[in-house]
Amino acid sequence: MDSVTNILLSSLVFSPLLAIIVIAFMPSQKGGTIKLVGIIGTLLPLILALWMFGLFKYDTANLQFVEKHDWISIPIGMAQTGAVFTFDINYELGVDGISMPLILLTAIIATLAAVASWQVKKRLKEFFILFHLLLIGMLGVFAADNLFLFFIFFELTLVPTYFLIGIWGYGEREQAANKFLLYNGIGSGIMLIAFIVIFVVMRTLNIDQIGAILTTPEHPISAALTPGFRFGLFMALFIAFAIKLPVFPFHTWMLKVHVQAPPSIVMIHSGILLKMGAYGLLRMGIGFFPEQAYQFSTWLAVLGIINILYGAVLAFVQKDLKMVMAYSSISHMGIVLLGFASMNTIGFQGAMFQVVSHGFISALLFFLIGVIWDRTQTSMLDDLGGLAKSMPFVSGVLLAGGMASLGLPGMSGFISEFFAFLGLFGRMPVLAAVGAIGIVLTAVYLLRAILRTTFGSMPSRFTGIADAQPMEVIPMVVLLGCIILIGVYPAVLGNPMQQALKTIVPIVTGIGG
Repeated sequence: MDSVTNILLSSLVFSPLLAIIVIAFMPSQKGGTIKLVGIIGTLLPLILALWMFGLFKYDTANLQFVEKHDWISIPIGMAQTGAVFTFDINYELGVDGISMPLILLTAIIATLAAVASWQVKKRLKEFFILFHLLLIGMLGVFAADNLFLFFIFFELTLVPTYFLIGIWGYGEREQAANKFLLYNGIGSGIMLIAFIVIFVVMRTLNIDQIGAILTTPEHPISAALTPGFRFGLFMALFIAFAIKLPVFPFHTWMLKVHVQAPPSIVMIHSGILLKMGAYGLLRMGIGFFPEQAYQFSTWLAVLGIINILYGAVLAFVQKDLKMVMAYSSISHMGIVLLGFASMNTIGFQGAMFQVVSHGFISALLFFLIGVIWDRTQTSMLDDLGGLAKSMPFVSGVLLAGGMASLGLPGMSGFISEFFAFLGLFGRMPVLAAVGAIGIVLTAVYLLRAILRTTFGSMPSRFTGIADAQPMEVIPMVVLLGCIILIGVYPAVLGNPMQQALKTIVPIVTGIGG
């Protein structure tokens, strides 16, 4: 068993390669078979992720399923002294209570997004090869324990996403893809500069080692760093991950993507790719520079409130159901920032609950919008209405997804919002109270959009449209089941996270966990 678990993480991360190889050798004319292999190919990482989640030990904050191998060694000579030292980049993977739930989230949503890709009609071979390449990148981001590997996997997600949006999206897909690449490219550039500076100073790329050095004041390297230098690095990492999250005012690219990308890719984008920003901010921004994060926490809360209120107000005036949900994502990412701003374990737990919860909820809602579009060829609220008569099952699940998004008790959205606000009320009660207004606005804009879609008079041309098909029911039921499971039994997420979050809470500031 030990020998198997020693390579389990690598097997998980690179398991989509099997599907890529099989699809690459298949004739392009075999569309149905390519789709089948594309879906089955996501089952292997899902099974491995579930197996790892079952083996995961809750009572430790240490990395588990750790892999470390020599990888790249570059000898560098010093002309003045004649000395030669080697610049080593190791292959290092490992997961803890923060990354493990995100890996499982990635595997589940990827499988359901592959099922949703059944509607794709053109260039299927290229689509599923890029799809599985994107899956490797996402799994690798959450598994990497090395800045170099993290950056490689992070970049690996950009290229497939660019083509998946630009080729298989809707009318303005090229503009959406270009905007996506421009903003995310700038974020990646800032992140790379910060990583290079950290390596030059730390002489290591290992994420755990860097965190240990920077949070130990008596360590010689840590003691030599000025507060201004630390704050500059923290801000660089914050901006890099804020673009990905996205945080206002770096959000405009995301709106285009959510409207123009095909439904299965929006499921992945809103459900997983945005969450890489939150993960990076917690793991590296706050994890490396807790004292600077604590000093910046009031601004984190302010930015969170801006995200919540700005997203909610603009969602209320949108006429396109896709735009309503896109602005809703911006608003809900504000709750993640509020949880981080609390700088305590319960707030951090709320933020990470929100990351996972919103992943499932947004994937469900965007999948449902894709189903409605497939039947009606529109997502404009003025053109929809009365769909509950022809599509009762879809309408019922849409209402349930909306209830989860606005934080109905018994669903995952309630748990995440409750923890995030509870954590912030302990430190910044006034800001927490202002942010809570956004929860009220969420109910207003979501119910407005959902009721206008499903109730009222139905246009005559929609009279005979079909309700959900078996291939569409599967993602709906599984995603809704995950949302209710987390809402009813929060320990399924809380237990793995508990120990890891206690170590990330910035103890050096004296606030403890």
